Amino acid sequence: MAEHIKPYSQQESKKGQVSKMFDNIAPYYDFLNRFLSLGIDTIWRKKAINELKELNPKKILDVATGTGDVAIQMVKSLDPEEIIGLDISKEMLEIGKKKIDKREMSHIIQMEVGDSENLRFENNTFDAITVSFGVRNFENLEKGIKEMNRVLKKDGKLIVLEFSRPSIFPFKQLFNFYFKYILPLIGRLTSSDSRAYSYLYESVQAFPEGDNFIKVLEKTGFKSNTCKRLSLGICSIYTGTK
Repeated sequence: MAEHIKPYSQQESKKGQVSKMFDNIAPYYDFLNRFLSLGIDTIWRKKAINELKELNPKKILDVATGTGDVAIQMVKSLDPEEIIGLDISKEMLEIGKKKIDKREMSHIIQMEVGDSENLRFENNTFDAITVSFGVRNFENLEKGIKEMNRVLKKDGKLIVLEFSRPSIFPFKQLFNFYFKYILPLIGRLTSSDSRAYSYLYESVQAFPEGDNFIKVLEKTGFKSNTCKRLSLGICSIYTGTK
């Protein structure tokens, strides 16, 4: 299970290690995302956000917001009144705040440190919740999903964008080679964190993707759950309704 895969040590909590890891790579995060995905990650995020257009949510929680790319894109694509971007990495949030201030979006987007498994918000607070490339980092996956269900309004929508594992030959083999060997090497040379991008591969391999994640959504109270695979299965968009 993804909960057992940790960036650095088996002794320390996963939550603390993930926070430390993202603090370490924060200055390089946006560049490496664009470079290592060949810019495709921006297309994936836009496709995920498009899942919310029909709902037209006004109050949105963006869990694992990182440097705020999804929150910023939602302001551009949707018509939200308020977005709260939540993350456990202070360094990532600081970079995100600068990006938001530069785009004059701080009246809509609030960035704050928070734990996805212990949300400070009251029940039935948000119209929609988004998580992009973050759920596999949860220390307790089901607890995190349950918490998001709790703070989501009735008929509200959860959108999860997460890496998955391609199954088509030979793309599967090429993808695994790139993720396991090339990506960690580039990440190590660029960000000086020797574990961060090795952990990325390991956490993707351990994550319960596809139908298995749909079962997690069902178990935690979501309905009408769907999974859409993108780019030959490199990542998937999951949707669920409360």
